[in-house]
Amino acid sequence: MAAMTDMNEFNAGIIDEFRANAGVVGGMFEGAPMVLLTTTGARSGAERVTPLVYLDGGNGDGTVYVFASKAGAPEHPAWYHNLVAHPDVTVEIGTKRFRATAAPVDGAERDAIYERQAALRPNFAEYQEKTTRTIPVVALKPG
Repeated sequence: MAAMTDMNEFNAGIIDEFRANAGVVGGMFEGAPMVLLTTTGARSGAERVTPLVYLDGGNGDGTVYVFASKAGAPEHPAWYHNLVAHPDVTVEIGTKRFRATAAPVDGAERDAIYERQAALRPNFAEYQEKTTRTIPVVALKPG
């Protein structure tokens, strides 16, 4: 349980820094495009905010992609289970905040998006190598 508390404290610091600096954070995330994703707990129904690195969809409709890597852990992160149960989410990028629908991406489309992210941020390639699970890619579509 201590590890979860440590991670919650770590994330709280990033969330505070994100909101205080219009979406810019330093440390290990310096220079990375960050998003705050607010999900509804699958079991608890409570709101949960998670800072994540994202990839711009590049298609002009505002879609961004997030990756349920959990740094290559053997299981999916809690936020992924939350958005599968409750796909209506809130997204914060910079000073913008909007509602979105979360939809996992599968097959060749998933693979192409993940490869694009791994090319930009090599640690994502390392995360996939560390685990036997396929790391989910999730589209966050405004609306």
